[in-house]
Amino acid sequence: MAVLLVVHHSPSPTLAELLEAALTGARDPDITGVEVRVRPALTCAPAEALEADGYLLGTPANIGYMSGALKHWFDQLLYLRAGDPPRLPYGLYVHGGSDTTGAVRSVEGAASAMGLRRVRPAVEVTGPVTKAAREACTDLGALVAAELMDATD
Repeated sequence: MAVLLVVHHSPSPTLAELLEAALTGARDPDITGVEVRVRPALTCAPAEALEADGYLLGTPANIGYMSGALKHWFDQLLYLRAGDPPRLPYGLYVHGGSDTTGAVRSVEGAASAMGLRRVRPAVEVTGPVTKAAREACTDLGALVAAELMDATD
């Protein structure tokens, strides 16, 4: 069974709402053969991350960058996972008060250094969470999980 590891930093109700929407998609009953594991970025052990077949990442945009918690997760894994074939898929959602550009760029740079493969552009949400933002996160979770389902066929 493929493992989708959801690594998130959700310090606010807004990010918790986006996480729940992404998990709804990742756990879609039509997606089979994929185990969804959820870990806060600060407590996700490197061994857990190395067992994963793909990642769904969630972070706030903090001062133009990913959260320190997600950066810490990347720092632990960079040399352990860098260049591992095949290029594992990942998806990303980011919330910011007014801008998410720097956070997305920082995550994409770290993911690229680890040899990860983005399955679609990041879901970028600013301000209050809308129905469209929840749906985009649900779609993102389903897309990353379905990517792993296809890999196990």
